[in-house]
Amino acid sequence: MASSTPNSQNPAFCADNDSSNYQFALTALTSLFFMWGFLTCLNDILIPYLKEVFSLNFTQAMLIQFCFFGAYGLVSVPAGNLVRNIGYQRGIVCGLSIATVGCLLFIPAAHFVVYPIFLGALFILAAGITILQVSANPYVTALGHPDTASSRLTMTQAFNSLGTTIAPWFGSILILSATTAGAHELQKSQNADSVIVPYLILASALAILAIIFSKLKLPEIKEHNATETDQNLPEGRSAWSYSHLVLGALGIFVYVGAEVSIGSFVVNFLMEPNIAGMKEHQAAKYLTYYWGGAMVGRFIGAAAMQKIKPGLVLAFNSIAACVLVAIAMLTGGKLAMWAILLVGLCNSIMFPTIFALAVNKLGPYTSQGSGILCTAIIGGAFIPLLQGVLADTIGIQLAFFLPILCYLYIAFYGLKGSEAKEPN
Repeated sequence: MASSTPNSQNPAFCADNDSSNYQFALTALTSLFFMWGFLTCLNDILIPYLKEVFSLNFTQAMLIQFCFFGAYGLVSVPAGNLVRNIGYQRGIVCGLSIATVGCLLFIPAAHFVVYPIFLGALFILAAGITILQVSANPYVTALGHPDTASSRLTMTQAFNSLGTTIAPWFGSILILSATTAGAHELQKSQNADSVIVPYLILASALAILAIIFSKLKLPEIKEHNATETDQNLPEGRSAWSYSHLVLGALGIFVYVGAEVSIGSFVVNFLMEPNIAGMKEHQAAKYLTYYWGGAMVGRFIGAAAMQKIKPGLVLAFNSIAACVLVAIAMLTGGKLAMWAILLVGLCNSIMFPTIFALAVNKLGPYTSQGSGILCTAIIGGAFIPLLQGVLADTIGIQLAFFLPILCYLYIAFYGLKGSEAKEPN
């Protein structure tokens, strides 16, 4: 369990882990948050892109998010065990290496123009990102005082949002602008080839980061390396024994599902005649406002949570998100457009705050708890797919009632469910 005593007396920290060493480690970790934010947000560009190339309906197109976020459900628990055994730094290198392979698989996918190969590449890419998340998120919460863990993780997540802010412009220019109209095989091949250069660039960047992190000297967090067989741990207890962790996992599930659902539908939503009637590549650039709002909000939230309880900030943002989504559902034109884009500002602090509240006071169960929380990111697979079914059935606009239900639960977690209690 994390202690509030000075670092020299806290077993979570090694003797050589001074504040400057923490600062260096946190600075290095921001590059990882940027990269996985960038890669994840590119899915919002791939959805309209592959929908056009393969003539998919919304449900079929949402298989992109299903395969990507489905990896979290299958990989997170094994990743938690892996990181527990090899440590955070080696886990980061492992995750970067696997993500590199996933990016490289976009080359044969584009060459053969086969949708299942694209989905397989996305799954492997996401598996690598999952290991990165399981490694980096709890590492950031441990690099400093427990009371400021939410603020610290929110700040590093702001650089994740920087990646998600830049990615739509990158994708709209290099991917969507290269797409030509028509469905015959030659044009399909030409359209599919436009992903090769972007993902080759990303594979190179990930490989370089893997090499860099294999050489860095980062502080070791010893407390999180304890195993459940340690004789000092209570018999029969695990991370699942903590109610705030279990409720937090559900919070992560619905949050990621809501955020990804909205981001996945923004382009098509703005293309609707009663909303903005934009062209595909024009609408894609407006994703920058959605994800950019999350970036700005995280910098603001990191400062606010130094003074205000994280749970209260989480509840406030959740209610605000409900109101904005309802406006987008019930109105049209510019009002509906900007309402849905402003939800990104409300999303800003949700993931890092839920995560930090959920792993609070888990002590030696932190790695296991991190694996459970990252498994819950599978919400990004199921909720967008369900919203895709709803969009095909009742229309894009009305289908947004699903994220409202998600945000209502998050408000409950911030107000009540996040209270850390010792298991009976």
